[in-house]
Amino acid sequence: MSDERQPEVFDVTFIGAGPTGLFGAFYAGLRELSVKVIDALVQPGGQLIALYPEKLIYDVPGFPAILAKDLVDNLMEQASRSNPAMALGERAAELSREPLPGGGPGEECWVVETDKVRHYSRTVILAAGIGAFRPVKLPVESVDRFEGKGVVYMVRDINEYAGKRVLVVGGGDSAVDWALALDSIAEQVTLIHRREGFRAHDASVNALMESGVDVRIWHELRELQGEDHVERAVVFNNRTDEEDTLPVDAIILALGFKADLGPIREWGLETIGRRYIKVNGRMETNLPGVYAAGDVALQDGQDPLNLIVVGFGEVTVAVNFAYTHLKPGGKVFPGHSSERMAGS
Repeated sequence: MSDERQPEVFDVTFIGAGPTGLFGAFYAGLRELSVKVIDALVQPGGQLIALYPEKLIYDVPGFPAILAKDLVDNLMEQASRSNPAMALGERAAELSREPLPGGGPGEECWVVETDKVRHYSRTVILAAGIGAFRPVKLPVESVDRFEGKGVVYMVRDINEYAGKRVLVVGGGDSAVDWALALDSIAEQVTLIHRREGFRAHDASVNALMESGVDVRIWHELRELQGEDHVERAVVFNNRTDEEDTLPVDAIILALGFKADLGPIREWGLETIGRRYIKVNGRMETNLPGVYAAGDVALQDGQDPLNLIVVGFGEVTVAVNFAYTHLKPGGKVFPGHSSERMAGS
């Protein structure tokens, strides 16, 4: 006997479970749409969880300061009101247009095919952040040997570094932020940067210079040494070639990440450069019923403004116009949340 069960078709599917996707999932539920969220990471939160869960964030309205992981917890609690279907640990590979399962003649939907299953949705909102990202690595042979044995590219739990000797490599916000956060936890923190100028915020750099961190500019990493775990780091002054060997228990390589849209580039979407999906003021892409919001989206002629708060606003616009796509004649403005959530 054949199985005649039809796959579930959702009103809106978000590609990306970062802050933009999670808030969008909540907001779509507020508009009484059925919601699915797909993400390649096994945990929701996107960059906040993958790159800096212990980092304090200062530019989210309503929170003078909030840890990245706590913001994700709050967003998940908020999104849970919409009871979204979560497909985590699945990498979106293909997007195609197919007949709507169980629909009438000519009715179609979008199919998002991941490395595991196929997902069916009437609309799709791309909230993929910076896309697929991989850390920038040093061309130092011994670094590869100690990856996972003291060498990391992101900090999962800052408390793991309590009482340890830590070397941070880099000169951007992440490097400076981690050095400052570890200053009161680790036994010793050393930060090396290959030039004099930092790419971090001025206030953070000033705090770094006044902290207990051993800051060494014009310095680079030459070699890591140890047995089963990193034990020493050989650093050198790139102007004098003078070497110094530091006893270390952990190395944080905060050199940034390379981002790319990955398979999304093959979906027929109009793009701007290698990182951005082109959208209009309604956050619509060139594909009908497909929208983009957050760091992955860019309007023609605009400069990128990759802030969490911008993503919140853009995904709200995307959801409201996706609603009118699903329900022609429906109102873009849904009314105020205090009215819609009353009694819930």
